[in-house]
Amino acid sequence: MLLPEIRRYLKHGTLPQLRVFEASARLGSFTRAAEELHIAQPTASVQIRKLSETVGLPLFEQVGKRVYLTDAGECLYAGCHEVFRALSALEERLNGLCAVERGHLRLAVTSTGKYFAPRILGAFIQRYPAVDASLEIHNRKALIDRLDNNKDDLYIFAAPLGREDVVTQALLPNPLVIFARDDHPLAEARRIAFERIAEEPFLMREPGSGIRLLTMKLFEQHGLAPKIRLELSTDEAINEAILAGLGVSIMSRFKLGLGPERSRLICLDVEGFPLENHWHFAYPLGKHLSATARAFMDFARVEAKGLYLDGIVRG
Repeated sequence: MLLPEIRRYLKHGTLPQLRVFEASARLGSFTRAAEELHIAQPTASVQIRKLSETVGLPLFEQVGKRVYLTDAGECLYAGCHEVFRALSALEERLNGLCAVERGHLRLAVTSTGKYFAPRILGAFIQRYPAVDASLEIHNRKALIDRLDNNKDDLYIFAAPLGREDVVTQALLPNPLVIFARDDHPLAEARRIAFERIAEEPFLMREPGSGIRLLTMKLFEQHGLAPKIRLELSTDEAINEAILAGLGVSIMSRFKLGLGPERSRLICLDVEGFPLENHWHFAYPLGKHLSATARAFMDFARVEAKGLYLDGIVRG
């Protein structure tokens, strides 16, 4: 909302008038100001007259061949410098939106994405150290809420949203496997039927989690229901429950392959697994991505290939 006291300055092309005024005040001559600005001297005089009318006070007084600022002119001269500095600062910020190396990046990912997203973001910041970046990690429901409220630049989901108002682009394969402890009775079995898994105590993520949605859909496709022993809110909690011998669970293979060291977690050899899945970039339809966000998407696709191969080899 415009303040009433400045509306008069926005009706008469004040910025071009201020440009002529600043040059005239600095050079002490309408003629020299017109020469510097490559305009006709009468045009410069008209601009100054219109600006004086807008202000409501005379801005110059002529003594001999030279013009001098009045008190109102002195006040306006200082003010126009503040305006020019504010516009210059605004221009720098706008240019920053077009410059990858000086931009901002607000990235939000699902909780399973924390196994690879920080590495990709860290590598991106190493390349562009002046980028101001942040990373939010949430479950699927919270991430959808953030997307609907346009709180971030980019989002990474463990599966596409399937919404027409959201743009999604595949980023990285996210194979899903069934984890168990290394001394589980099925540890040495091969080509285990999924029906056999349905007999095992199952460790499930909380409602709203993307992996829970995928898991429940998988059981429904087989006409089965999981025997849920525990519902847990993080992969780490499920990991600890598996290691405690409380059951099995479906999680991203990255949980094993990109870990700093091998643990007692193993992948059971179940028919139909690894289950094909992908992480996806997502952002609201119509959103104007900054140069930094677009550069990160391109960078992440290349970097993600290395992480995926590393995960497969080490896993």
